[in-house]
Amino acid sequence: MRREAGDDLTGRDDEVPRPGTSDPAFSALLEDSAEDLYEHAPCGYLSTLMDGTIAKINTTLLGWLGHHRDDLVGRRRFVDLLTVGGRIYHETHIAPMLGMHGAIGGLALELRRADGSRLPVMVTSVVKTGPDGTAQLVRTTIFDARDRRAYERELLRARQEADRDRERVQKLATTLQRTLLPPRLSTVPGMDVAAYYHPASADEVGGDFYDLFPLAGGTWGFFLGDVSGKGAPAAAITSLTRYTLRAAAASDPDPITVLRVLNTVLHHEYNGTDPRFCTVLYGVLTPTADGCAIEMATGGHPPAALLRADGGAEFVDIPGGQLVGALPDAHFAGTRVRMSPGDTIMLYTDGLTEARTRGRVRHNEEELLEFLATVGPTTATGAVAAVTGLLRRFGEGVDDDTALLALSLPVGTARP
Repeated sequence: MRREAGDDLTGRDDEVPRPGTSDPAFSALLEDSAEDLYEHAPCGYLSTLMDGTIAKINTTLLGWLGHHRDDLVGRRRFVDLLTVGGRIYHETHIAPMLGMHGAIGGLALELRRADGSRLPVMVTSVVKTGPDGTAQLVRTTIFDARDRRAYERELLRARQEADRDRERVQKLATTLQRTLLPPRLSTVPGMDVAAYYHPASADEVGGDFYDLFPLAGGTWGFFLGDVSGKGAPAAAITSLTRYTLRAAAASDPDPITVLRVLNTVLHHEYNGTDPRFCTVLYGVLTPTADGCAIEMATGGHPPAALLRADGGAEFVDIPGGQLVGALPDAHFAGTRVRMSPGDTIMLYTDGLTEARTRGRVRHNEEELLEFLATVGPTTATGAVAAVTGLLRRFGEGVDDDTALLALSLPVGTARP
């Protein structure tokens, strides 16, 4: 507040007595405060000669160590207060650093108390020089690190517990994932079959699935798909989907009929506030005298790739198939494919075509087809190995699970 002329206010500045620095009482108060601050500071203070002999030490540090002043000042060196490891570190690192740079800071050491116990501390030291630049003393500030060490130990314990919890979660996820995939593929006489599953995360169960199984009349059913979501909900749908596909195929293996059955089941079970769906390619393989015939239907899944014996590669386009489980009367489309000796058909999930290859650029189906054209002619095992290598090169760019299933007719395959 401004004071105007004529204001009659009590407590004016010229009425408040202010001791000057020349006042003996005020000077004594300052000297007493400074000395008290040094002696009873919340940290330890220590001054040593250049040979390490303790020249001065405050009461705080003496109390921490349990020593009397006369036991240390002029009688002991700073290194005498350190543990064996601390002495070695002082000689090999601290003393040379002080000599070169004149200061060290934030060092974690342990001091030995008079009773033999250890005191964890943080140490900062600065060399005091005279007017001519000659080193005179080493002034050291010491902070009690017991609370910090206790915090670090608790943090380490919590981290170790978190790591153990994560290991348990990963083990559970891996075990559950194995139950959702066939332990091994069925053997189809005269054919090479291969599969691969690439989990994008070790902590969550993915929703990708595949299977190959025998049907009546010497035919074989196979499918590969991707359930929406991840984790336990996706695992439940994956399990339901796999067993529904197998059961429906045993009743009527027609691919479109099988997908209709699956659509009915999924839409009935998951049409509430948490709707779920999946994409699926389902097919029936029938061996013939000169190769094999495949009837295949899609429920909104990426097209299979056909690698021909002559080295060409093409997609098996099936336009019109809708997501399975999303609509009560979804439409599904089918096609027929003929495979000759040397041909390979590969099914995959969109984790492969949506992987990031250059920053945020997504790999796509066209690039996949170009890659597969460089792989063929090959076998199912060779095709899966090539695409597995491609996934490894993508590294962290693969942010979704990827499943592969391939079937091939080796060259020279003869049918009865």
